[in-house]
Amino acid sequence: ASNAAAFETSAKEVILVDDTTGAVLLAKNSDRRMFPASMSKLMTLYVVFSKLTEGSLSLDDQLRVSEKAWRMGGSKMFVELNSRVSVNELLRGIIVQSGNDACIVLAEGIAGTEAQFVELMNAAAKKLGLRNSHFMNVTGWPHPEHVTTARDLVILAHSIIREFPLLYPIFQEKSYTYNGIKQGNRNPLLYTYAGADGLKTGHTEASGYGLLASAVRGNRRLILLANGMADVNDRARETERMLDYGFNEYSNYPLFKAGEIVEQVEVWLGDKANVPLIINHDLTITLSRTERRSMKIKVVAPGPVPAPVKKGTQVATLVIKTSDKKPIEVPLVAGMEIGRLSAFGRIGAAFNHLLWGEQNH
Repeated sequence: ASNAAAFETSAKEVILVDDTTGAVLLAKNSDRRMFPASMSKLMTLYVVFSKLTEGSLSLDDQLRVSEKAWRMGGSKMFVELNSRVSVNELLRGIIVQSGNDACIVLAEGIAGTEAQFVELMNAAAKKLGLRNSHFMNVTGWPHPEHVTTARDLVILAHSIIREFPLLYPIFQEKSYTYNGIKQGNRNPLLYTYAGADGLKTGHTEASGYGLLASAVRGNRRLILLANGMADVNDRARETERMLDYGFNEYSNYPLFKAGEIVEQVEVWLGDKANVPLIINHDLTITLSRTERRSMKIKVVAPGPVPAPVKKGTQVATLVIKTSDKKPIEVPLVAGMEIGRLSAFGRIGAAFNHLLWGEQNH
């Protein structure tokens, strides 16, 4: 994170990330464990989305409402006892209406019990690399061991957006009516912030007011987690300020395309004099204006590369330095196969090296 100290916010836990590059633009207590409240419903949704994608669950499936689901307190979709509700309706009951009852219906319908579904949530969290998260229920209902971090929630949001592009647009829906009751989406940015397209609010006494938000401007997407704010107005105001900061102060700079030759380095005793160095993936970096002006790029290679050189082997490192950040290091690999000279060729090369070495000396 660069310039993070220059931005003051009332939120207790914050992380603002560029979704393309993974660059952290703001961070405050981003790895401190916190209570996620209803934002933890995204983990519930991740498991449901996975079931839908793999085909073991359908949007048209009708799931029964148990007494436990019907009696569930907090925010509700208002499902009726012993009725059957489609998965499609239940998803909107969670995403738009933040229904605790809808979470229980889905959990019981998929795994039999809430506890068994929670096991699926924790297994998925581990697979996604959410290192500091542990879930005890499907709703975010207060529990001392139901915890996560700002960083983990942003990883989860990134995964939902990338893995489930056909389901993600539900997060943009501003209202949903079920059982004759119309409820508005609790995400304030959907109504006020251009480009906002998700994800989820949360609030309990212990956690304060939180929002895991995504917004797109041009070809950039930012994901923000801000938690621990005082009230709904503070939440709306602070999240807008932080997203504006990320979009206005930082830009993305494409440097190299996958497979593009970055440099060539000399090969010692090879059947070709040089090997091209390429990058395996598109390289785009996120920089502030100050960082852009001070950016320096260099290739670090350990002298002539000894033959043979296998294509795809790391040969050198691309180092990108700015005044404010830790250097970015990217592997550079051989773009072609380089064979070894024959024994006679190696003798000739060694002789030429000695000859030219003496003349240069």
